[in-house]
This record gives sequence, C-alpha cells and structure tokens, in this order.
Amino acid sequence: MTTEMQEIAITEEKPLPTGQPDPAKDAEAAARILLDQGQEHSIETPHGLLHVTLHGTSNTRRPAILTFHDVGLDSKSCFSPLFKFEEMQEIVKNFTLVHIDAPGQEEGAATYPMGYQYPSMEQIAEMIPAVLTYFNFRTVIGVGVGAGAYILSRFTMAHPDSVEGLVLVNIDPQARGWMDWAAQKITTLTSSLTEQILSHLFSQEEMSANADLVKSHRDRISKAPNLINIELFWRGYNSRRDLIIDRTSNFKCPVMLVVGDQAPYEEAAVECNSKLDPTTTSFLKMADAGGLPQLTQPSKLTEAFKYFIQGMGYMASSVMTRLSRSRTTSLSSSYSMEGERERSRTLSQSSQGGQMPPSPSHTMEVSC
Repeated sequence: MTTEMQEIAITEEKPLPTGQPDPAKDAEAAARILLDQGQEHSIETPHGLLHVTLHGTSNTRRPAILTFHDVGLDSKSCFSPLFKFEEMQEIVKNFTLVHIDAPGQEEGAATYPMGYQYPSMEQIAEMIPAVLTYFNFRTVIGVGVGAGAYILSRFTMAHPDSVEGLVLVNIDPQARGWMDWAAQKITTLTSSLTEQILSHLFSQEEMSANADLVKSHRDRISKAPNLINIELFWRGYNSRRDLIIDRTSNFKCPVMLVVGDQAPYEEAAVECNSKLDPTTTSFLKMADAGGLPQLTQPSKLTEAFKYFIQGMGYMASSVMTRLSRSRTTSLSSSYSMEGERERSRTLSQSSQGGQMPPSPSHTMEVSC
C-alpha cells in the first residue's frame, strides 16, 4: 500500500505557480498582435524608398491583395476600416495583404527638404515591381483609391502579367485640362492645402451631410507633421498624364470600378467605364455613398469584393456559403455590346438558393 502511494506521489503533476508565463500562449498572442499590426518594411526601388506593410505570410500560391491609397490619406487611414471589417476577415485570412504608402506619406515619415524632386505618378507606378520582387509575389490583386487607383492602373498597363484583378475606387484617368488647370490655380490662391484635398475627397453635398467625417479628416490633414510631403503628392497627382484607355488595348485582367453616387469623380468613373472592355469590367455605383465608400460603406464594398474574387475563381464555396446564409442579394445590371444594344436584368440570390453570383463577364451597374 505504501509503495502504491509512493508511485502516485512520483507521477503527480503539479500546476504552474500562479503568475508564471505560459510560453505557448505568449507566442500565440505575439503572433496575433503581429498579424493585426502588420510587418513594416522599407523597400528600395529605382525612385527611392517605399514604406510597405505586410499582413499575413508571403503565400505565393494565391495572389496577394495589394492596396494603394489616395492623396491626403495613408494606408492605415484609407484601408484599415475596410480590411478590419468583420465580414472582410473571410478574405483577409485567405490572402496576403500588402499596403503600400506613397513616398513620404506614411505615419512618422520625415519631411522632405525644400526643393526635393518628388516622383511623378508614372515613377511611383514604376516602384511597385520592386515590392513584388522583395516579397517574391508572382501576381497581385490591386485595390486603389483615387490617386492610388491611377497609380495601380499605370502599373497594370506596364505589367499585365503581374495583376490578376483590379479594383479601382473613384478613378479619374484624365489629366487636368486647361480649364481645370486655371480653376486649380485660383483655388490654390483662395483655399488652403487642406481644403483643396478635402474637395478632392468629398463632394460639396457630402461635406454638408457628413460633417463629422469631414472634420476628422480636416483635423488630421491640417495637423499632419509631414504636410509638405502631402502637398508634393497632391501636386504630382494634379500633374498626371492621361491614361490611354480603349477596349482593345487596356487592362488584360478583370476590373471592378467603384464610385459613390455622391462622389466628386462620379462622372469621371462613368466615362472610364464606357472605355473599358465590357466583357471583363464590373461597374459598381454605390447609392448614398460619397468619396470614401471604403470608410462609409465597408459592408457593401466587402460584399462586392467577395463577388469579384469569386468571379476570378477564388474562395467560391466559402464565399457563397456565407453570403447565402447571411442575406438576400439583389443586383440590377445593364450592359451594352459595343454600344449597339442595351438591356437590363435583375440578378437575385435568395437565402435558400445556390445560384452563382455574377462573374465579371459584362459591365454591371449596381445600385446598393
């Protein structure tokens, strides 16, 4: 009996003392924090350094999602609300996410000296291949807003084999004409840099209707320590050249154009859509949305992005399972074949049905 009691005493497992760290749990927590905050990199390119934030791992089996922000924003303020949105996590956990900051636009960036020659929009587009090389990415899905949409378009035209899909929010492919140039000169004399950028990000209607959002961006831009850098990026965007777009020699990948019906660049996006190949282009016009739909309506944009990715052949079953359980989706679409005929139809998916969502096989105009 004594021997048995001794054996039991020998094999007894004692609990860890209270307060003693658990290495496994600490490592898991550290990995979770790193995934949320991202890994920051400074990448050397032919036209200077680029600040890039990587979320996830360099999984080369799927294209990375590569984003580029608008003027007056950085990667965090432009995209964090969208990619941290609950319903977006289904996508985020399956793709590597890469945020690029335009030169000198990231948080904590040093102010450029007087007379610094800021790279042109074309030169910034030429910096992106170095990012793909650095992370060993074969292809990407680009997501750009405003100036970022223009830059990613330039990159895609120059490197069509590197881009599997392109989401362009509030794109304006046209250079400023003489009238625009004159108006900009007058605005420069009468308005501060902050107000000029706000008029780029928001329509006049939106400035009145969404005062809190506008005020938060006004305060952030006006108090930015790198305001000189922001001005250089703004000047560069206003000096952009036309994107030469036509249906025979433009993007070789599926494209989704996104614009709010109250956005400053609604007409420009509509004009761009008319020049793209209708068999590979989806046009999403968001009702009651302004210049920053990724901030104000992340749910609708997330849903559209899921459809877009599924149309490319990724995550088909998981996306549809979630969507079919969550809501009823109705999409009204109109398309034309070389301008000769137009027709409209309604595509609906019920919560019980298993229909496939629309793929980017024609130009869709969707009111959400």
